[in-house]
Amino acid sequence: MSPVRFKRSKGCNVTWGKWLDPYTNQTFTKASDIDIDHVVPLAHAHKFGGYNWTRKQKRVFANDLENLISVEDNANQAKSYKAPHQWMPANNAYHCTYLKKWQRIKAKYQLSASKQEIYFIKNVKCKA
Repeated sequence: MSPVRFKRSKGCNVTWGKWLDPYTNQTFTKASDIDIDHVVPLAHAHKFGGYNWTRKQKRVFANDLENLISVEDNANQAKSYKAPHQWMPANNAYHCTYLKKWQRIKAKYQLSASKQEIYFIKNVKCKA
């Protein structure tokens, strides 16, 4: 474990720490190398049911810690708003965890899914 360091002038701006990115299975120490990713992206949620949400419901979803994860910035940008059938983490060992988390969040917020998404998730072989 490594202590977090802050910018001198701004006590809430983290510059250094230690983060393990499950998408790439790499460890990062510079805060500028990571992004906070929404496992189920905001745009995806909007398209699959979130368009009906109130401003408060959208805020709750956007700030749900279960849906937020520290990942390498390039992995986050590659993922963008894609569903699992369009993008999966480079770290194969994380695939099943990622899909379970994806499904749990979608169920929690009663979001629908495309046929391609359902088929893909159903056909990924995960160990019990």
